[in-house]
Amino acid sequence: MATSTEAQQQPFERANNKVPSNLAQCGVQAEFEFLNYLRSTRFYILLAIVATIGVTIMAVMYVYKPSAQLSSPMAFYSVWWGSIVSLCVILTGIFFGADAISTEFQNKTGYYLLPNPVRRSSIFIGKWIASFLASAIAIGVYAAITIADGAIYFGSNIPYQFGESFVFALFYILPILGVSFFVSSVFKNNSYSILVTAILLLFGFSYITPLITALSNSEPWYVLTYGAGIITNVLSSSGYPPHEVVIGGLSSYNATIPEGLAIMFAYFVVTSSLGLVLFEKKDFN
Repeated sequence: MATSTEAQQQPFERANNKVPSNLAQCGVQAEFEFLNYLRSTRFYILLAIVATIGVTIMAVMYVYKPSAQLSSPMAFYSVWWGSIVSLCVILTGIFFGADAISTEFQNKTGYYLLPNPVRRSSIFIGKWIASFLASAIAIGVYAAITIADGAIYFGSNIPYQFGESFVFALFYILPILGVSFFVSSVFKNNSYSILVTAILLLFGFSYITPLITALSNSEPWYVLTYGAGIITNVLSSSGYPPHEVVIGGLSSYNATIPEGLAIMFAYFVVTSSLGLVLFEKKDFN
């Protein structure tokens, strides 16, 4: 019986001396990586974590019935979804992107792929596509739990802003995976890449934004989490918050929707490109 690595290698072998196109190579790589995710323990651990978060909030809502959060559908979805989904997206980056490239070096699996007529860019892009699909499934599960709990209190009254926030959350996966793949391309050891990715995504960006704003009293437009704030801001019960709020002479900022999307897209393009360049240049030695 062929191993998963050998099975993954076979579609890349020459057939009638014809090398598969780059697009076909990306598709094959994405297919096998995605199937590996679906069979892996980490995929179901992440789903269990997401489900546990959802069920816990559901239980708290049911037992304590906080009046502020149950005053309107917007207030409900702002807390239920807006305050948690960014963390869920970050977890998908750690689970599916932190070791996506470094594992090729640590486990030597790259030795089985690279002698075949397959480009490194096809491997990188295929892995990224598989990671995005797995991440989207996890976010979709949390969205389904959110809607199910919302139906208990508000029936089918789902604010359209929730749909916008859901789309923004899926868009947030792009830069999160970009950062994860970049870090994974830097290291050849899974432990290092996972640790650095977790620290950077869970703590680094979260503390940079308020620190920069407090010290410089300027807009932190170059921080990823600042742009991702649109996921929560769009669910504000009082309407989308103003771009700048001045209290006691100190300013706090909220990214506009176009600005937030631009920041996240810029992070995705820059980090993914750097990760691919590093993967292309790094030797298997």
